[in-house]
Amino acid sequence: MDKPLKTPPPYPVASVDHALRVATMLQMEGGATVSQIAERLGVARSTAHRILAMLVYRDFAVQGDDRVYRAGPVLELAAHSQSLVSRLRAAALPHLRRVVDLLDETANLTVRTGDTARFIASAESRQALRVGSREGMVFPAHRTTAGLLLLAELSDEQLAEVYAPERYRDRPAERPDLAALRTELTRLRRNGFAVNKELSERGLVAVGVPVRDRDGAAVAGLSVSMPGTRYDPHRLRTLVAALETTAHRLEQDLAARS
Repeated sequence: MDKPLKTPPPYPVASVDHALRVATMLQMEGGATVSQIAERLGVARSTAHRILAMLVYRDFAVQGDDRVYRAGPVLELAAHSQSLVSRLRAAALPHLRRVVDLLDETANLTVRTGDTARFIASAESRQALRVGSREGMVFPAHRTTAGLLLLAELSDEQLAEVYAPERYRDRPAERPDLAALRTELTRLRRNGFAVNKELSERGLVAVGVPVRDRDGAAVAGLSVSMPGTRYDPHRLRTLVAALETTAHRLEQDLAARS
């Protein structure tokens, strides 16, 4: 039995969500100013300052002499501004916004760590009915478009290691059926893209393609997410073509930055 689908809480608390997103940004990207945080959250500078002040008080953040906020001692994983995640995000954001301009659906960039997939960048659609930002969220890799694409890069031995039974000794219900997963990954390798219909969240459909480094290794997944009621299978080739073009341009930018 798989892990239940991740669904938003019925009564979301915006201030808590904002604080958690800021903590994630500082942990993954190394630092940000009040203005940058305000822009990312879409809030006033005064609101961003209050959020950061509370994170500093609880040791989730620290402020340097340069007025830049960084991950505090509570966040054990220190991030560096030139880390792969930071470079990926910085290079991807303009491309994600262009995808939104072109397709008017929410665009995301995702990386994989072990059996999980983390959304590191997101640009929201402007439509009233839309999929919200997934930035900072973590899902089981086999339940996300990008996670499946990145798992498809693994050999059978590597996949078996990721999903070794001993890793799931305390949570056996979360381990996927490896035979079914291998069949799905074989299909993805053949197609070169993935379609996710409600694997991660009810009512959500996502389409994605891999983003590769200069050696040809997939380092991230680029995807668009939309309400299932708006997904048209006849539009799939158009979505994939737009994503492949964007992924290629992002790959060129990453090569230039490195």
